[in-house]
Amino acid sequence: MTQNQKLLAIPILLVLAMTLKLHAAHCSTAASAGKWAYTYSGSIMTPNGPLPVAAVGHFSADAAGNTVGSQTRSVGGASGVEDFSGTFNVSNDCSGTSIINVFVNGQVQRTAVLALVFDKNQSHARGIFQSLVLSDGNNVPVVITLDYNKLFPKD
Repeated sequence: MTQNQKLLAIPILLVLAMTLKLHAAHCSTAASAGKWAYTYSGSIMTPNGPLPVAAVGHFSADAAGNTVGSQTRSVGGASGVEDFSGTFNVSNDCSGTSIINVFVNGQVQRTAVLALVFDKNQSHARGIFQSLVLSDGNNVPVVITLDYNKLFPKD
């Protein structure tokens, strides 16, 4: 191999190595562990029409897929503070699901099932409520989207 061929081969090998590294990257539940902040907004569908809902909150997620946090939410202009806990999992393709139980005064008030997609090296996620079920078993129709940001992405 001549000197010119060697010089030409170096950039090609670098591009090949970077491509292989990109294909090897994937998401996981463990990689989502950390402290997160989020907002959500949307509507609860009632017989009298949509009712606006929004929240801001924070939570900690561990490598085993457990989460615990709190939020301040507003439903139709009525604000409240709530605690929650639940589980989540993240697939290799960076999609995920979460089941969250929301508590008021220590009692489960509702359970939300969320569909999630992670991006930005799992330091950001977007989501949508798939279902919202009250403690009495009633399903509440909702259209609510979420936006998550990892507070300390390098941790």
